[in-house]
Amino acid sequence: YFPASMKLFALCILLFICCLSFSPSYAYLPGVHSQGHFRGETIPLKVNSLTSIHTQLPYLYYSLPFCRPREVVDMAENLGEILMGDRIENSPYEISAGENVNCHLLCKVNVHEKDLKTLQERIKEEYRIQWLLDGLPATTPRVFVDNTGHTSQFYEEGFLLGRKGGGPEQDTFYIHNHVSMKILYYLDSDDQSYHIVAFEVDPQSVAHPPNKSPSTCPGFGHPLESLPQSVSRTEDTVITYSYSVTWEQKDLKWASRMDVYSMMTGNRIHWFSITNSVVIVLFLTGMIGMIMIRTLRSDFLRYNQLETEENAVGDKDESGWKLVHGDVFRPPTLASLLAALVGSGVQVLGMIVVTLTFGLAGFLSPENRGVILTAMIFFFVLMGLFAGYFSARTYMLCHGTNWKSNTTLTATLFPGIIFSVFLFINFVLVGERSSGAVPFWTLIELIALWFGISVPLVFVGSHFGTRRLAEEQRVTINPIPREIPVLPWYSHGVITILLGGILPFGVVFVEMFFIFTSLWLHQFYLVFGFLALIFIILVITSGEIAIVLCYFQLCNEDYHWWWKSFLTPASSVLYMMIYSFYYFYTKIQITHFVSIVLFFGYSFLVSFALFVLTGFVGFWSCLL
Repeated sequence: YFPASMKLFALCILLFICCLSFSPSYAYLPGVHSQGHFRGETIPLKVNSLTSIHTQLPYLYYSLPFCRPREVVDMAENLGEILMGDRIENSPYEISAGENVNCHLLCKVNVHEKDLKTLQERIKEEYRIQWLLDGLPATTPRVFVDNTGHTSQFYEEGFLLGRKGGGPEQDTFYIHNHVSMKILYYLDSDDQSYHIVAFEVDPQSVAHPPNKSPSTCPGFGHPLESLPQSVSRTEDTVITYSYSVTWEQKDLKWASRMDVYSMMTGNRIHWFSITNSVVIVLFLTGMIGMIMIRTLRSDFLRYNQLETEENAVGDKDESGWKLVHGDVFRPPTLASLLAALVGSGVQVLGMIVVTLTFGLAGFLSPENRGVILTAMIFFFVLMGLFAGYFSARTYMLCHGTNWKSNTTLTATLFPGIIFSVFLFINFVLVGERSSGAVPFWTLIELIALWFGISVPLVFVGSHFGTRRLAEEQRVTINPIPREIPVLPWYSHGVITILLGGILPFGVVFVEMFFIFTSLWLHQFYLVFGFLALIFIILVITSGEIAIVLCYFQLCNEDYHWWWKSFLTPASSVLYMMIYSFYYFYTKIQITHFVSIVLFFGYSFLVSFALFVLTGFVGFWSCLL
């Protein structure tokens, strides 16, 4: 006979293996997918949505007057790409492995007045063009100089659509109609195949002479000295697009090609953040150790002994937390809501742990666009088993009787709030005609995953949780609730809860800067090792701060610990939202109302997920 928890774990592993067997494209084995190209082989160049850090509204690439292929084909590969706003399509650019192109006139486009105005608006808003070649994004190389004068190279994602004129030409707009592509490759000595390891683009604006043969490409010996292509006219304008390609050999293995994109300028800050977090953890661990060693050890020994008449008399002198042992397991108010939030916290925690584990192992490569978000959705749905189980166990500890309504609340509360906010954001994007709007059938797929897989798994987990008999309480609950003495102002619940959230926030706030920069300023964030360390420290800190403040609360004879143990570490999200306001007003130049809605909408989604996660860690740390 196996316990219910073992059966639950076995069922979860079985479902995981089955889902992986039907989803091979989600897995990525390091070094297995290396694709070489022989000389002269055509490599497709794909185009993605246009993006801007000032509006955060992506638009389709072919919404602007660019050269089009004969047939535009949607090349999105997974659910994550669609949810991220990626709209990957084919292009007319012809790239041949190992063959340089000095100048190739791609096409001429007659741009009408309406399209010219759209071009001017997109250039003014500093929209960037996103290309993909062999799975690698097009990048613009930049040089960073630190305070010591040391220089290092880093990459910006994509390249600018155009630029504004300076000085007296402030109202003049120039489009980057010529691109110089540098493709870095590793040459396999065995079969002489080309393995692309980096894709750099240098955009330029060049006014091609009219009525010339495309094969001659005059005036392109020195493109930077040519006149720029203006799009400031009010009448129709002909724009000629061209490109050049340079192949350059680089001593970098294909398996390490993403290391080039992960070169960040803040490694020292990362290590400072981790050191600061470790100090916080050591401080809290020391406090817990002092409590356990100096205060609790002798009391546990005394309470485990058979009570004698002398001990009974001695109990009259008890004080502090020992006086509330008969009320400490008194059920809290809104027990079903607490159990649902705890179950959702397990679901989020499991999703993040499994995703980080697979990411660190190399199974979720960031070069497979959208695969990480796809995996997170997949793991979140799968973790519904544990959400139902832990929610049911918490509900039974609170002497709950209506387990069906509690299970329904667990299955719908957190996903319902997340989906409602996401749906509102999507309606806003639809109103702006942005390519970031999720199509209707994709929304149907998400609803099917929710009600077709996640909800049934929550009920299965709840079934395993409710089959076990209610755990025996450590002590008998007093029939009459004990009166809580008047507490000093600094011991009130709101004060201690707000103070308890400071340390967990202090652990993550430095890393939040890099994550926000990656999300909103189009910088690469591939340091999953740092992220995993910070996450582990966050979990430890949340549990330890909840234990310390719960002990102090019980010492003040306040036995209402259920909700406070959950809210103490969860209050860190309040400071995270405050930091998001600070980041918005100091780092991002957003003026559109729709863009403001996007920023704070997505910030709320992330904060709410961390709310239930840290709350679960704090609650079960105190309970165990």
